[in-house]
Amino acid sequence: MSAVEKPHSQESNKTIRWGIIGCGNVTEVKSGPAYNATEGFKLTAVMRRDLAKAKDYAQRHNIEKVYDNADDLINDVEIDAVYIATPPDSHKLYALKVANAGKVCCIEKPMSPSYKDSLEIYNAFEDKGLPLFIAYYRRSLPRFNQIKNWLENKYIGDVRHINWHLSKPASDLDKSKSYNWRTDSKIAPGGYFDDLASHGIDLFTYLLGNIKTAHGLSINQQNLYTSKDAVTACWIHENGITGAGNWNFGCNEHIDKVQIFGNKGSIQFSVFHDNPIILNSNTKHEELMIGHPKHIQIHHVEGMRDMLIKKNYIHPSSGASGLHTSWVMDKILGN
Repeated sequence: MSAVEKPHSQESNKTIRWGIIGCGNVTEVKSGPAYNATEGFKLTAVMRRDLAKAKDYAQRHNIEKVYDNADDLINDVEIDAVYIATPPDSHKLYALKVANAGKVCCIEKPMSPSYKDSLEIYNAFEDKGLPLFIAYYRRSLPRFNQIKNWLENKYIGDVRHINWHLSKPASDLDKSKSYNWRTDSKIAPGGYFDDLASHGIDLFTYLLGNIKTAHGLSINQQNLYTSKDAVTACWIHENGITGAGNWNFGCNEHIDKVQIFGNKGSIQFSVFHDNPIILNSNTKHEELMIGHPKHIQIHHVEGMRDMLIKKNYIHPSSGASGLHTSWVMDKILGN
């Protein structure tokens, strides 16, 4: 049976068996349990280089198979799809192996540390006609889809500009100068910008359309680690909407504020903070507090199920959209 036919083979028993490569913190509550909580999916195997930790994870989450070698999980004939939840510098290595094995794949964000590597991943799955998803799960969350609804209903009229300010104080880990892969320039050249800003940039393209040009300046102001800690950028969406962002990880205050300005009003929200979403326009004022689910990736995972098994849904977070986000991030960092 060909690789392209493989997802169809699951329609008879309505179950796609998943394996996770890298069962770290992100998979404990945010993502891992969502796979078993989704009808039609089963989390069958996990892999971690530390076998004892992998076994502990499997026992706590009732998972049958445990590996300390990614190749063994990828090539397991009882695994239909693979979720790559490792640090981004290894995403390409594992993704190309998953594509070669002819299996469905979901990759944690960012897709990879560079557009070049992301493009190689994207092409590998495109060439085989395999579904590829990127875990930019905010595209599937009710809070942000309410904002999308406001925009589509033109409550703020024609959108003119979007602005995001994200700042945080340096953490105790940062100040200690202890190793952290998120601030290792070999893994994440933009540091926390790669880890956090990618979520927002991806969300903005979901809400407002793709970006046609982007520019940025980046610097290491604190010299606490090797990656950048201060980034500022501007961009233009394909529909002419302008955008600007500022991300600084050495300020005294934790601020997460996005504003979308139209010719008839504005929308304010946070990408990460649990703040209300606020609509102010000439005709409507609304302030809503829409919470996130316990397993924050549940809607993202259910969407993959609906696309792969029910075939009644086009998932908003694909290889193509993740690739575009990688391109924008590279442009901002001057790569």
